[in-house]
Amino acid sequence: MTFHIRDEQPADIDAIHRLTEAAFAEAVHSSHTEQFIVAALRAAGQLTVSLVAEEHGELIGHVAVSPVVLSSGDAGWHGLGPISVRPDRQGQGIGAALMRTAIDRLTRLGSAGCVLLGEPGYYARFGFKVVPELELPGVPPAYFQALPLAGTVPAAQVHYHAAFEATASP
Repeated sequence: MTFHIRDEQPADIDAIHRLTEAAFAEAVHSSHTEQFIVAALRAAGQLTVSLVAEEHGELIGHVAVSPVVLSSGDAGWHGLGPISVRPDRQGQGIGAALMRTAIDRLTRLGSAGCVLLGEPGYYARFGFKVVPELELPGVPPAYFQALPLAGTVPAAQVHYHAAFEATASP
């Protein structure tokens, strides 16, 4: 594969929207609002990391990372997602490369840790696991996972930015 990963640029915004919409179009456990969530996070200045996978000038993947709030008051935690790969390119390592790059970026930024909501069988290979001390209210605990990057994991409820409630473009 010849794709490379880079930071999102303003010229990528429309392509990220279309890519994210397409990536989740057939997803069973999706709200089908992921493209609006990314746009709302961007509009609110809440994209700590926004990376694209590009091949021959075309976007084939995207990952968004944003700050989360812990009820314990512990700072420096982030939520990873949505992560999108163009449907015809899924299963080719693009999502894995985006994950590794996003985790590396968070580590270099000094993040305390990262949480995500997703399939345990997939995300375990990146070090994510269910951590009983962290809870996302209203979500089955088996699908809410964490990756501590520095220090210990606090006992807390996790709250994502209000952008995760977006149902239309901001």
